[in-house]
Amino acid sequence: MKRRTALKIFGLGVGGALLAGGGGLGVYYAAARRDTAGKIDFRTALAIPPLADAEVMTDVASGAAGASGVRRFALGIQAGETQLKDGAPTRTWGINGTYLAPTIRARRGETVEIAVHNGLDQETSLHWHGMHLPAAMDGGPHQPVAAGETWTPRWTVDQRAATLWYHPHVHGATADHTYRGLTGLFIVDDPAGDDEASAALNLPSTYGVDDVPLIVQDRAFDGDNQFTERIPLAGSLGVIGDEILVNGTLGPYFDVTTRLVRLRLLNGSNARLYNFGFSDDRSFALIGTDGGLLAEPWETNRLYLSPGERAEIVVAFEPGETVDLRSFPSPDYGGASGRLDGFADRLDICRFRAGDDLADTTELPAALGEAPDLGDADVAAERSFVLASDQINGLSMAMDRIDFGVQEGTVEVWEVTNDNGYIHNFHVHDVQFQVLTVDGATPPPHLRGWKDTVLLVPGSRYRLAMRFSDHTDPNVPYMYHCHLLQHEDDGMMGQFVVLADGEQVGAVGAGHGHHS
Repeated sequence: MKRRTALKIFGLGVGGALLAGGGGLGVYYAAARRDTAGKIDFRTALAIPPLADAEVMTDVASGAAGASGVRRFALGIQAGETQLKDGAPTRTWGINGTYLAPTIRARRGETVEIAVHNGLDQETSLHWHGMHLPAAMDGGPHQPVAAGETWTPRWTVDQRAATLWYHPHVHGATADHTYRGLTGLFIVDDPAGDDEASAALNLPSTYGVDDVPLIVQDRAFDGDNQFTERIPLAGSLGVIGDEILVNGTLGPYFDVTTRLVRLRLLNGSNARLYNFGFSDDRSFALIGTDGGLLAEPWETNRLYLSPGERAEIVVAFEPGETVDLRSFPSPDYGGASGRLDGFADRLDICRFRAGDDLADTTELPAALGEAPDLGDADVAAERSFVLASDQINGLSMAMDRIDFGVQEGTVEVWEVTNDNGYIHNFHVHDVQFQVLTVDGATPPPHLRGWKDTVLLVPGSRYRLAMRFSDHTDPNVPYMYHCHLLQHEDDGMMGQFVVLADGEQVGAVGAGHGHHS
């Protein structure tokens, strides 16, 4: 029985039942709010995910003997134990380690090959979230990797500098596999010497020093320090944990050595939403979203990220100060059940301790890049998507059903609505999209850059413009889905293909199988 369907049957899916029921349910509802502000002992240095090693190989496929060739990464998925808390170690999964994964970095124009070896005792996969690449290399549910086997996708990186990420995308098991620890960043850089791109900007850019990744995840532990996938009674989102890991570190601190620090934030949680800010309410600059830099910085003191969304922010520090990154209570988008899903929580995330002498060699430019440009494009097709009851447009995900085809080289506008009162978001594979309007109005500043995942406030209409270029295949689909992972696993997902001139939608087959 699906989680939210079960709640409706038992009469717990509405807050009125909790509030009117009194007794144990009323106490449970009242106690659901978690507040750790000022209560976390930040005693562990923030772990920085290592950069993945790459071997440069001759591009045999193109016959380019002696050329700079292909950058080959090796990723080994494994089970193990990780000392996340005092006491017993936690059973975890990781990539090239026991928990989380190395950060992959590649430049636009480079060809990458990634040997993904599955060392688990069950099938899994890795999806390159936010990456523009052939559908057969996407790592979605049609590219599973069997236990003991290796999958080796190869593609040429062809998109703007951005903070992307990778994680499992196993049909029906994405939530479980991601929760166990299979998450890593994939940073795309612009080519060195490109004076028109981000490489020419004097932004903080030294990885782990003034350019710091923050993979933020909530986890629940049992009495033996093991992960427990605890779904709140009457909650609507999925697993909500009561402790926060940042790069796999509980209670982390980071020693600041520069005046300006760039933070690459990833909401890597299965279901929890974060309303980021600092404990002293200082302002910071949002400089980038899912698909890369904004046209100009946006100054704010709050930033809301749903699961799968990324943001790059620049924060200024003064010598000797200490301040905490915090998640503040959110607008109650979840309706009466929102308190149970963490919307009222106030959570300390990471402490920043500035040294007495801070280097000051970087800057925050007034102009960063070009704004998305699809608002005036010729639109080849418009489509509507309604998310409700574990379905999109009244359909649950079916692996053998391709929902539609789009024409390569065209721009489409998708109008997406969340129509059932529960919180959802919307992620599209292969493309970055431009949010044209929200309820007919200009989107707020944090939605004016390139996006691949967007929060859907219940009842609001989001018009998303996207250009489909390259990588045609009538038989191997890309996904669109809610990125609250339990919703995705329960069927809130569909598939599309990109077609060349004269092609028709085919049948799932060529890209659906194991890899060795």
